[in-house]
Amino acid sequence: MTQNEKDSLLQAAMDQHGDYIKRLIYTYVKDLPKTEDLAQEVFIKFYKSLDAFEGRSSIKTYLYRIAVNECQNYLKSWHYKKFEVTEKVKNWLKRDSFEVDFLQQEQNQSIGALVNSLPIKYREVIWLYYYVELSITDIAEVLKCSPNTVKTRLARGRKLAKITIEEGDFDYEY
Repeated sequence: MTQNEKDSLLQAAMDQHGDYIKRLIYTYVKDLPKTEDLAQEVFIKFYKSLDAFEGRSSIKTYLYRIAVNECQNYLKSWHYKKFEVTEKVKNWLKRDSFEVDFLQQEQNQSIGALVNSLPIKYREVIWLYYYVELSITDIAEVLKCSPNTVKTRLARGRKLAKITIEEGDFDYEY
């Protein structure tokens, strides 16, 4: 593959899938600057691995697999664990009153917040299925699991979301 072909393929992938990759990464890290950094890393790895890309899956699926791996590596890293503890301590020290907490809760009441509150294995499947609109087969490829596992996680994630809504933890409007 020539340099120009690689450059044009990278540009096309960034244009087509860049926003979706950022959204996927944000569901994992929930930090916009870190999302931007990880998205950049995803496209760098994609560019470097273009010669080895065999085309057994779509470029979209390949990019999502790289993104999921990058997110999982980041969440396992020492830097993230240190950052998470530091942020929790800062938030704990910042709490001024119950009023501030109540206002924050009101702002977070939406379907997006509900999805983000689910365990990661349900959140990623729901996000990939409903927001990115990947098929069950593509999600299974991205997450390196069977399609039946994806279906099970999707059903359980829906059930968890429904239970949370029915318990009144979230208010939403149709």
